[in-house]
Amino acid sequence: MSYQNQFADFFKSSFDFNKLFSTQRLNIEALSEVSQVVAEGTQAISRRQAEVIRSNVEDVLKASKDILTSGTPESNLSKQGELAKSIFETTLANLREISETATKFSFEAFDVLNKRTAETLKEISEASGAQTATASKKKNAA
Repeated sequence: MSYQNQFADFFKSSFDFNKLFSTQRLNIEALSEVSQVVAEGTQAISRRQAEVIRSNVEDVLKASKDILTSGTPESNLSKQGELAKSIFETTLANLREISETATKFSFEAFDVLNKRTAETLKEISEASGAQTATASKKKNAA
């Protein structure tokens, strides 16, 4: 059997294009799901950041009012130190929370892609196994 005949036999094989299209459709659906997870994550993070900013501004305005209305420079200095410490601690806690939220959504998106990749590899393996079996039967029949 020549190479030309083997090449021609390859294209005569019963390749299941419907299975290929089905696989690609499922891949696109998975990407759409990932996009939705990413969009939800981005919205959640944006909402939380807006809440943090609003809260920080309110805290600074309240502290500024207290500092301006109190009398002695010593007490003002003490209040400014407390304010700086409070802002620092709050910022770290908020940063940790936002970071955890981003990580959570990243893992969710990765899980969707990972699951679909495993399914695709399984489908390809099954299709190539069926293709090899079909080719083998044709070869034995000839």
